[in-house]
Amino acid sequence: MEQRFVLHNVQTVHDDKPFDIVMENGFITEITEANTASGTNRFDGTGLYVSSGWIDMHVHAVAKLNPYGDAIDEIGVKQGVATIIDAGSCGADTIGDLANEVAKSKTNVFAFLNISHIGLQRIDELSRLEWIDAEKAQKAICTYPDLIVGLKARISKSVVKDNGVEPLRLARELSKLTSLPLMVHIGSGPPPIEEVLELLQKDDIITHYLNGKANNLFESTGEPIPALLEAIDRGVHLDVGHGTASFSFLVAEYAKKHGIKFDTISTDIYRGNRIDGPVYSLANVLTKFLYLGYSLQEVVSAVTDQAAAWLHRPELGRIQVGDAAHLTLFAVQQGAMNLTDSEGEVRVADRYIEARGVVVNGSFVTC
Repeated sequence: MEQRFVLHNVQTVHDDKPFDIVMENGFITEITEANTASGTNRFDGTGLYVSSGWIDMHVHAVAKLNPYGDAIDEIGVKQGVATIIDAGSCGADTIGDLANEVAKSKTNVFAFLNISHIGLQRIDELSRLEWIDAEKAQKAICTYPDLIVGLKARISKSVVKDNGVEPLRLARELSKLTSLPLMVHIGSGPPPIEEVLELLQKDDIITHYLNGKANNLFESTGEPIPALLEAIDRGVHLDVGHGTASFSFLVAEYAKKHGIKFDTISTDIYRGNRIDGPVYSLANVLTKFLYLGYSLQEVVSAVTDQAAAWLHRPELGRIQVGDAAHLTLFAVQQGAMNLTDSEGEVRVADRYIEARGVVVNGSFVTC
């Protein structure tokens, strides 16, 4: 992006009055009436929305990992996402590899450190308790304080094997030592979901909260289980984390009916579900919540100001003179789009969100 760059004639989801945004050296310097800002380096945003830069709270952004890996900018700026948070791809052994890739990328990146020091070098990373090494984790956190924002524990049968809820107990102790919150992946049991929830505290994150597995957060009749309501009352944060196997339209409808609303919408995206679905992109996942009847304002807020608030970085969730420019440009298109959940169920939306561009870290990237 050149020294002075102007977005012309854009509007927010909260106000249909268009305006211009002037940026210089990567910072917002002026917000003016539409088509009044001067500058030869400009982008015509007529008909487009602008928001603060989208934040995807759950991705896997280490390209060399298989199956859960992808290149940072493929799931970041190329999809209109300004900030991604890698959700535990790396433990203490490999977090430096992610830091090296971040330095080469346009996308803004944070990370949850996997409590297993091996990270996702294998997918049963909590099957051996000795892989949870508090000393290694603390050293990694001290080495990369600007990158690591929390701890990740995948608490489902395929990951913990016969260890039950014990890895999460150890994660809770590590959280106390480091003053970092937990993001907890929930899935098939054992351990029972109630044992998982009772260990979670304010600002911890349940990701995959709309999964359709047998160990999920809703009764077969659709009511939320009591332990979920208790966790919400304690301030536990609900994150979508769509993924290949963790989003059900039916469960999402149960949640909406009973007022169990997302705090953040995220993808759990990696190479396989980006290319072959059912995730494809953050825009695609946002479209599913438009289809479910949430307003455009609610959906966009979940990937802007609400995500920024959890990060304690409010500047990433607003458009304000003096702030670094982190912006996403997008359209809401009318037309049919097939949407597929993780159970293979297909619904047809009559409108969809389409990312068009992103401004981040001094760069403007079109989608």
